[in-house]
Parts: sequence; C-alpha cells; structure tokens
Amino acid sequence: MLAADQRPPVLRVVQEPRLKICLLGYRSNPYSGGQGIYIKFLSKALVDAGHSVDVISGEPYPELDEGVHLIKLPGLNLFEADNHVTALRPGHLLSYTDFFEWFSMLTGGFPEPYTFGRRLVQYFKRHRPGYDIVHDNQSLCYGTLQLQKMGVPVITTIHHPITSDLRIALQSAETWKLRLLIKRWYTFLNMQKKVVQQLDNLVTVSRASRQDIATDFAIAESKLNIVHNGIDTRVFRPIPAIKPEEFNVMATASADAPLKGLDYLIRAISILADEIPELKLTVLGKLKEDGKTAKLVRQLGLENRIHFYSGLSSQEVAELYAKAICAVVPSIYEGFGLPAGEAMACGVPVISTNGGALPEVVGDAGITVPTRDHLALADAIRTLLADSNLRQTLAARGRARILELFSWEVAAADMVQLYRDVVSRKVAH
Repeated sequence: MLAADQRPPVLRVVQEPRLKICLLGYRSNPYSGGQGIYIKFLSKALVDAGHSVDVISGEPYPELDEGVHLIKLPGLNLFEADNHVTALRPGHLLSYTDFFEWFSMLTGGFPEPYTFGRRLVQYFKRHRPGYDIVHDNQSLCYGTLQLQKMGVPVITTIHHPITSDLRIALQSAETWKLRLLIKRWYTFLNMQKKVVQQLDNLVTVSRASRQDIATDFAIAESKLNIVHNGIDTRVFRPIPAIKPEEFNVMATASADAPLKGLDYLIRAISILADEIPELKLTVLGKLKEDGKTAKLVRQLGLENRIHFYSGLSSQEVAELYAKAICAVVPSIYEGFGLPAGEAMACGVPVISTNGGALPEVVGDAGITVPTRDHLALADAIRTLLADSNLRQTLAARGRARILELFSWEVAAADMVQLYRDVVSRKVAH
C-alpha cells in the first residue's frame, strides 16, 4: 500500500444542488405573443438541466413539457368572453379582484397583470410553497413586489418596455378618441414603472432593451442583467425534405399591431407584385376581417397574394418556414426578435429592420434595413430573390449563429447562474 503522501489526490466533484424554480405568467398563450413561448421553452430547458420547475399562470394557459408542473391561477379571461358586460357573475361581486378585473376591462383598461398579482399573493399566503427562486415574466405587478417584501427571492424578466408599444400606438392613432382609448388601455404602465424601481433583481433579453428600459423606467442600466432569449433548435431546424417555394416570402407578425410593421411589408409586396407575378406573402398571424391590415390588403388588391395562418404548432410553423424562400421581419421595435431567430434556426435567409434588438440577433447573418421603409424592404426582397448564392450564405450563417448564441440550452445555463447569484445574495443577508 502506498504511503499517504504518495497516493494520488482524490478529486472531489461538487455538484451544485438542483433548484426548485417557479415561473410566473399572467397570460401564457402558446401561439401568439412571446410570453407563452418564453415560459414553454425556458421551463423545458430548465427541467432538462436537472431542475424542478412549476409554472403558475393565468388564462390562457401555456403548453408545457411533461416534466413541468402547471399550477392554474384562473382569472375571468375576459378576452375570450363574447360580451364583457354579461360576463359578470353574482359571485364576482364578492371578490374585489374579480370585480376590479371586470370593471377595468369594461372601461377600456388592461387589468390582468394587477389582478394576477393579487391572486398570486393569496396563493403564496395560503400554500407557502418553498421555492428557491420565483421568476416573473413581465407582469411587473404589485403582487411580485409584495412577494419580495415577504422574503421570497424574486427575479423579473422585462422583454422590452411596453412604453414603446404605447408610443407607437399613439403615433398610429388617427383620432383623438382613439388616442384616449389607447392611453386608458396602457394605464397599467403606471404600476409597472413604480414596481420596476423597487424590484431587486431584473433581467432583460438584449442590450437594446436594457438601454430602453433604463431610459423609460428611470433606472440604472447596471440594475438590468442580460440573458438572451433562446430558440428551440430541435424544432426550428432546416427540413431538407421540404423544398422552398421560389417566390414565397414569409413573415411572423400580429396583423394589427403597429409595433410589428406588417403594413410596411405589405406595401413592399405591392411594389414588387407587378415585377414578380408569382410573388406571395405567407404571414403567421391572425387577420381581423375588419382590421386595418385587412383593409390595406383589399385596398392594394393583394387578397390572392397574402395568406394568413394562426393556431399552428411549432412543428407546423417550422414547416411553413421550410417552404419560404426568405423571411422578413418588418418590426418597428423588437425587444429580442423571436421571429428572426426562428427563421434563422430553420436555415431561412432573413431580411430584418434595425428596430430595437433585431441587429443584435441577426448580426451579419441577414440583410438589415431601416424601420418604416417599405421601399428598402422591397429592394432587399428583390436582391435576395435574385441571388441564390447570397441566400445560401445567409441561411448557413443564420443557423450557425443561433446554435452558438441563442439556443435554449445556452439561455437556461445563463439564467441558472443568475438564479444562483440571487439565492446566494439572499442567504448572505
């Protein structure tokens, strides 16, 4: 037997304990908006990394991996009601939270972040769940602030400042009455500004968002950590079996949201229509028959060229991308830019505006044009359709860039490190 001083050293591998994580979502629609997508894929990546994850969500509920536990915290879900007035039930009169949600919605407000926070605090007081960390997804409500005051370790993601949505909506409003309605809807921002200034742990998804949040919410940039969003590279991937349609341009954009800039892309398609008779636009987004976008499509005579799709699974979306010759992101502002990332992950060449964080995501893997410029969009589409070598180059760069920088595995690892920092500071105090 070797003497003690002759034996090789014993390597002690210290494994950090798994975390018990709670993700919050006041509404988590998995098919529209980025909040449901964020919760769905972040929770899965955290579970895959070995952690325990609960999601507490209001309606509509998210689609979650089978390893994630969903705790339903239902509100009135008035967006799904046929009539806001008749949605009131006698039992709602017995609850301040329910009545406030109904009355606020009736008068043009958006009460869900606030009322979700009230229900959340009630749940924690009733059940006292022992989470290592509670991660709020942009509700920025008094409820999460109260949890922090109760000693619960809280971290909040701010995807982008909703103040930018308000500014763009007001700029697009055609009448003073509409501007009043818009201002009423966005009154929840008063709460968010107050809460942001008092929360201890904040994270955002890009450098552009960090700058804008700091400015609009009057906080120091140093208060905001950056963890980029992820892309599900296993679903959003090239599908060689599906051949791109030669003149099929794709976009993912909420049809009547001014922030998404779809009207500029539609005008660009109108310019190119005479040059390229086969040109068509595939839009992942729901069209309102009486909305501004539908009226614009009819006005420009593009009904047979533009096709809208909604309610698709992630796999079906990936198949739509596979059929596209290129993807266009015409947004005026993006806090991150999931549509650009998903298209790049699918190996589809991308044209994007320089709105918000889009240049940060796209980098040198796409063509970037100014916001609100339909002529520049038309030129970029024309260039890309005419150059197959450029399309191949951008497609390869895009996929590689997403795999290196923006996979959910990378995002989850960065987020867990941030969680541990928050927990350790909490323990130290």
